[in-house]
Amino acid sequence: MSLNHRFPKMSRSDQFTRNPAILILGAPGSGKGTQGKILGTIPRFFHCACGDVFRSLDTRTPLGMKFVEYSSRGELVPDELTISLWKAQIDNLADTYIYKPDIDLLVLDGIPRNVRQAELLSQHVDVLRVFHLSCPNRDELARRMRKRALKDNRIDDASDLVINQRIATYEAETKPILEYYSSSMITDIDATHQPVKVLSEIIQQVTSLPFYQESSKPI
Repeated sequence: MSLNHRFPKMSRSDQFTRNPAILILGAPGSGKGTQGKILGTIPRFFHCACGDVFRSLDTRTPLGMKFVEYSSRGELVPDELTISLWKAQIDNLADTYIYKPDIDLLVLDGIPRNVRQAELLSQHVDVLRVFHLSCPNRDELARRMRKRALKDNRIDDASDLVINQRIATYEAETKPILEYYSSSMITDIDATHQPVKVLSEIIQQVTSLPFYQESSKPI
C-alpha cells in the first residue's frame, strides 16, 4: 500500500482545522511518558496522554457510558470509540482555554496505539513530526519497566511475564505505526541516552518546525 493511500488527502480547510501535533513513539520503558510530561511543562506545548483522557472521562455522557460498557466487561475499547473519547476531551480542553490549538503544539503520548487509530486520528490532528525513542536492547527496557513498577508499588507489573507481554504487544500492534507515516517525518532517537539529551534532540527538531516558528512570533 502506498503512502498516498495510507495518508488521506485533505483540503486546505480540513488541514487548517486539524490540530498540529508531534508524536512520541516507543516501547514500554523507552521514556516517552517522561519526555511527554517534561514537554508539557513548557509554554506552547500541550501534553496529551491517552491514560489522562480515560481518567478524566465523565461517565455520565453518552460516550462515557459506552466506555463503561466495554471496561466493565474487561473488554478493549474499540479504536473508533477511543478516538471519539480523545477528541471529546481535546474539544473540552479547547473550549475551556486550557488547550489553545492556534498556538499550542499537541504532544501525543500513548495514542495512537495502532495503525487504525493513526488513520482515525489523522482526521483531527496534523502530525508534524514523529519521534521514535529506539531501544533495541530489550533487557534494558525490561530493567526500566521493573524498576518503575517497583517504585510505583505495582509488584504484579514487575513480573517477567507481564513485561514480556507488554513489549510483545508493542512490537505487534504499536510499532507498525512507523510504517504509516512518511519516513521523512520520523526522527529516531537513542532512548538509552540520558533523558536530558533525548529532550534536547526533540526540542531542536520541534523548534525548527514552521508551525512552531510561526506560533512563537510576538503578537
